[in-house]
Amino acid sequence: MLLTIGEFGHASGLSPKALRLYDELGLLPPARVDPLTGYRFYDPAQLERAGLVAWLRRLGMPLARIRVVCDLAPAAAAEAVAAFWAQVESDTDARRDLATFLVDHLSRKDTVMERTGAALAIRYAALTDTGLIRESNQDAAYADARLLAVADGFGAGGAPASAAAIDALKRLDLADSTRTGTTSPGVPAGGLLNALENAVQEANEAVRGLAGPDGALQGPGTTLTAMLWTGSQLALVHIGDSRAYLLRGGELFQITHDHTLVQSMVDDGRISAGEAASHPQRMLLLRALDGGDASTADLRLHDALPGDRYLLCSDGLTTVVPGPEIQRVLASVTDPEQAVRELIALANAGGGPDNVSCAVADVVEAAAGPAR
Repeated sequence: MLLTIGEFGHASGLSPKALRLYDELGLLPPARVDPLTGYRFYDPAQLERAGLVAWLRRLGMPLARIRVVCDLAPAAAAEAVAAFWAQVESDTDARRDLATFLVDHLSRKDTVMERTGAALAIRYAALTDTGLIRESNQDAAYADARLLAVADGFGAGGAPASAAAIDALKRLDLADSTRTGTTSPGVPAGGLLNALENAVQEANEAVRGLAGPDGALQGPGTTLTAMLWTGSQLALVHIGDSRAYLLRGGELFQITHDHTLVQSMVDDGRISAGEAASHPQRMLLLRALDGGDASTADLRLHDALPGDRYLLCSDGLTTVVPGPEIQRVLASVTDPEQAVRELIALANAGGGPDNVSCAVADVVEAAAGPAR
């Protein structure tokens, strides 16, 4: 026996207005529509789907995505819900970081980057390599006296996407003091991070434009991990699964957090770090520059000390070369250019399954001068 729209709405917890909308979208069409009155009738067997729609809406899932999930087999639907919620949590984490900075900024804890101690500079090098398996290189790497950046493109148009991301940062027009590699007490930290955030959004718009009005290129996107040198601090911007590391006092620290599904599963305790390395969904990104809305980047400042060494790299390095080997090279090879060459050689010696990019920078006293 069919139920009227009112009866079905009462049983499912969905309002008649919502049911009419879901019918128009093809999400929950009625079992029968009266040809004369247009009145909708529903089969009781549709209550299960209606309940799922209601719960997914409470999660905040967009209707277009709900339609896809509802058409999946139960196991696949469960994975899709888990992936959606992991993305929600990742976005929440990003907003939490921004909120923390804003609280500090408004509390005047970090309104100005004050220069203290000896004048500092960086020695730097960057290199990208196609690897041994891929036919083309969709990575991009860049280093100069003010900017270090690595981007890992993906999809059709991945190469121009990674190039566009780095170009947006290269066009940053900050105060003269930051362009010349020194820091003025008048450079506000908030202004610097806002400039980086604007550059990220500019890069995201550029990636969106790569598909063209007719969608000739489908799915271009890129990760981006970059550091802007201000003379006493490094401003970090990060989105995706490329990484930044700091070697300080002989110890290696990962200072970025991967925006991937498996990393969120590790964070929740559902899998171990060892299991994440071989997980079938280890390449699934929760955040990237892909022209969409999930493009919120992590932004923070790092105080630099003489002797610090920073490494930025794509996952073509970290998925092949173990952490202790990366640390050994960074700690033993003094020249930045030789260090990046040795790291890329290690990735290729491990099979070179992916493009690999590295940028290395050493923090030195300004008397030593920035050098390649």
